[in-house]
Amino acid sequence: MTLKQWMALGLMTAAAPFSAAAELALEVEIPRLQVAEYHRPYVAIWIETDKGAHQQNLALWFDHDMDDNEGTKWLKDLRLWWRRSGREESFPVDGYAGATRPVGTHRLTFSDQQAPLNALPPGKYKLVVEAAREVGGREMIRLPFEWPINTPQNTSAEGEHELGHIQLNLNP
Repeated sequence: MTLKQWMALGLMTAAAPFSAAAELALEVEIPRLQVAEYHRPYVAIWIETDKGAHQQNLALWFDHDMDDNEGTKWLKDLRLWWRRSGREESFPVDGYAGATRPVGTHRLTFSDQQAPLNALPPGKYKLVVEAAREVGGREMIRLPFEWPINTPQNTSAEGEHELGHIQLNLNP
């Protein structure tokens, strides 16, 4: 190949359309509660089919730094997550578990080119956010969506006590 041909090939490659990854972006608000004894909530976030079958865990926020893994003792309070997935986990969990979050809005993003979304088959799903708080209540919110993402999808819901505003944005 001549130098001109190499340069033309380089320009064509640079001008080729950029294929961006599809993205699932989630905002979860932990509201400020006016209670005498406040503990940060444990939160589980996962994807289930529209029929309720567990598919993928996205996040688990709990007190994982307690001595002797004692923080796992209260994971059973995330009742639906525990029955569908949690009791089968061995702790500590790598990949999706982390510390409890303070009051405020927390953003999570996932690419369709990485786990756990790259193995998700096409279909109708619900993103589930479940929260439970010591000396508090329990709350769960489900947001429907379709996979793969062909057009932007935006849906939201308001919690009543343990969760605040939940916003799901999917972009192709």
